[in-house]
Amino acid sequence: MATKLAITDLLPLPNSPVKIPRLGFGVYRSPTSQCVQSTLNALKAGYRHVDTAQFYANEKEVGDAIRSSGIPRSDLFVTTKILVPGGSPEATYDKLLASVEKIGGQDGYVDLFLIHSANSGASGRKEMWQALERLLEEGKTKSIGVSNWGVKHIEEMKSYAKVWPPHVNQIELHPWSQQRVICAYCKKHGIVIEAYSPIVRNYKASDPTLVDLAKKYEKTTQQVLVRYALQKGWVPLPKSDNPERIVANANVFDFEISEEDMAVLNALDQGSAGAIVEAVENE
Repeated sequence: MATKLAITDLLPLPNSPVKIPRLGFGVYRSPTSQCVQSTLNALKAGYRHVDTAQFYANEKEVGDAIRSSGIPRSDLFVTTKILVPGGSPEATYDKLLASVEKIGGQDGYVDLFLIHSANSGASGRKEMWQALERLLEEGKTKSIGVSNWGVKHIEEMKSYAKVWPPHVNQIELHPWSQQRVICAYCKKHGIVIEAYSPIVRNYKASDPTLVDLAKKYEKTTQQVLVRYALQKGWVPLPKSDNPERIVANANVFDFEISEEDMAVLNALDQGSAGAIVEAVENE
């Protein structure tokens, strides 16, 4: 287990010169009227990694916040995602390009582009991946990956992917949904694991085990969960539009959960039943 973690920590992506910040800021369901300010608040709090998606309909707002932040673009890491193919390789590629332009402008780029879901079927997954490979070759994205993909989906890619393994797999992860099969697979292949819903959308804020640990460490339940994800080696993406919580969710580098208490949290796993959004299909 890594100790002495810092908000400035970076993790290397497999077969790539790119490194990803260990903590990210999610903007799912951050309304367009709020997203710019929330992103600016996050950047001010020290986050350097922002996670958006076409489905969230706030890519432009993330781009606006980045441009007005005054932080050099090279110091920031921006992720977005494509949910479904466009109907042809060219149309799919155009969808990717539209996202890049919303975030970075005409000559811009994103740092990571993911396929948001495995639900488009084998041909849809292939079409999106090949479009992402083209985007990567052209420098419009620095890395490419997947989200909500299980072992079978990543194995299937071997038949067509020029870039394999994917650099990242973003999945739902927290003590109640630890997705151990796909996590072990990603670890074996060097795929960086991003954890969405790491604070379980606050549904577990009154869980007795979690509340006891929060009291013990004199931290909020959310801080315990973000720290847990970091100590698991995941890249957590906590989301909030509340300015105080945005700061608090990043204030997790001044304490360490003991191995004994990590084991207590590990024991909360409910397998796929513990997922609030989606547990991946591995077989």
